[in-house]
Amino acid sequence: MKTPPNPFKQALIEKRPQIGLWLGLASPYSTEICAGAGFDWLLIDGEHAPNDINSILAQLQVMAGYPGSHAIARVPMGHGHVGEALIKQYLDIGVLTLLVPMVDTPAQAAALVRASRYPQVDAQGKDIGGIRGMGGARASRWGRYPQYAHEANAQVCLLVQAETQTALDNLDAIAAVDGVDGVFIGPADLSASMGHVGNPTHPEVQAAIADAITRINKAGKAAGILTPDEATARTYLELGATFVAVGLDTHLLVRATSALAAAFKAAVAPAPVNKTY
Repeated sequence: MKTPPNPFKQALIEKRPQIGLWLGLASPYSTEICAGAGFDWLLIDGEHAPNDINSILAQLQVMAGYPGSHAIARVPMGHGHVGEALIKQYLDIGVLTLLVPMVDTPAQAAALVRASRYPQVDAQGKDIGGIRGMGGARASRWGRYPQYAHEANAQVCLLVQAETQTALDNLDAIAAVDGVDGVFIGPADLSASMGHVGNPTHPEVQAAIADAITRINKAGKAAGILTPDEATARTYLELGATFVAVGLDTHLLVRATSALAAAFKAAVAPAPVNKTY
């Protein structure tokens, strides 16, 4: 049985826009609801949400019933031995596409490529330097994909996050790293790094984002970003962003519940009493 291809990675290669949703509720139940909505991809967040390997696995299993929505998982960190171990675990449970935060240099990006690849020699006989441990587990369907160790490297999709001024300074070199499939701009952390804490809509930040999308595309890689604002999301797509998250499950729940409560609380609020004393 041949190892299945990564449809999201193929879509990026073909420059087909992919619309996604951020998942932070850390629940297979809510993930299943979102998986049936029709998004091209769903991001299971292991950095800023209370997810661990088991909760991510449970969400992957749920999403397997909705093949139209591709699962991406964000590791809490990617650097050093801890990051390498987390990447290995995420891949072994069946994550095909990884998002790694806070990548500031091409050396860090290259290390992530090695961590996400099995040791292998390419078609030209060059050692790619992969260090992923040889244990496919669920990813290989426990050996039912007999060629998994030889085929997995081509299907892994590595997305790195550029979310500091340092990352933007090094963006061309980061995007040029072989094995990096896409660069995701993190507006919130980027705005903080640029001195505009909590204000990713600041003109300087937005200009930097527009420039970054252009540079990523020029390098032949896919550009990604997150924004819950519809107009801004459409602008990023027009600028050339390929994978765009247009909302967050937590944000949608906050917004809808707050609006519903406010509508009814306003309707049943007691009339003010005019006291004459």
